[in-house]
Amino acid sequence: MELMPVLSLGAGALVVLALMAFAFAGPNAERARTRRMAALRARHSDAANVLVDAQMRRIATARNNRMDAAAMRFIPRPALLKQRLAMTGKTWTVGQYGIATLGIVLGVALVLIVLRLPILLALLLGLVVGAGLPHMVVGFFIKRRITKFTAKFPDAIELLVRGLRSGLPITETIAVVAQEVDGPVGVEFKNITDKMKIGRTMDAALQDTADRLGTPEFQFFCITIAIQRETGGNLAETLSNLATVLRMRGQMKLKIKAMSSESKASAYIVGSLPFIVFGLIWMINASYMQNFFVDQRLMVAGGGGLIWMGIGAFIMSRMVNFEI
Repeated sequence: MELMPVLSLGAGALVVLALMAFAFAGPNAERARTRRMAALRARHSDAANVLVDAQMRRIATARNNRMDAAAMRFIPRPALLKQRLAMTGKTWTVGQYGIATLGIVLGVALVLIVLRLPILLALLLGLVVGAGLPHMVVGFFIKRRITKFTAKFPDAIELLVRGLRSGLPITETIAVVAQEVDGPVGVEFKNITDKMKIGRTMDAALQDTADRLGTPEFQFFCITIAIQRETGGNLAETLSNLATVLRMRGQMKLKIKAMSSESKASAYIVGSLPFIVFGLIWMINASYMQNFFVDQRLMVAGGGGLIWMGIGAFIMSRMVNFEI
């Protein structure tokens, strides 16, 4: 019976962390973009694309080593994790991710056990840190790469416009962008040209990059190219207008970020202050704070406090997150 309060406190902590992670992740329009692009992908799919897809899947499968295969058996949704790792631009694999997660879980649990925390609580906290820290690191690198891509993408579109106005075809201008623009933009456009060289259509190669990046800006670019190929018109003028819209969109994001920075800072301070105070008092008088893991009344009070803090952080985050 003594383990029930500890389990309840651990479950409450997991729920709070899940709510905070979901809340501060910001709005996600992935499902809406998927629905909008489903019909477009269907119109441009053909037998050649199916064969190329099968060939690329065989190549990717051959590259997976035993470590990745073992990790995919235990990690939930390995395909999504593999896509997230590819979005970082690093050479990380699912197997490396699984080893890092396991190492963090065991390391944190051992440190907490040495600090004389209950074994069950130490394992629970180690599991939380081991599952959350690699996910946060991957999300950090994804966000940083997407930010760099979004900042340089209007310049790449303007380079495409200059190439089209000089008389070059769209495929040649994409290759020029891959050579002239550095950073994630050049890498992604080089991947597009490489896919077209092995027989993949331009629309399919662009859509693959859009699915991997998951940014509305590149989705707009794919939709513009697809509509122009179906209906005709001045592609250079259309892309020039798109570059202007993307720059204005970036400026609006910066304005919203500046206006909501004070509220976000207040939310971070209010949310972290109880944990900071708890840690400081633990350093001063550890035996006094250990009552939270022994006394059932303090366990219930602490779990309730964590739940209410999670709800408050969720509400504050939704008040300062905006989707453009």
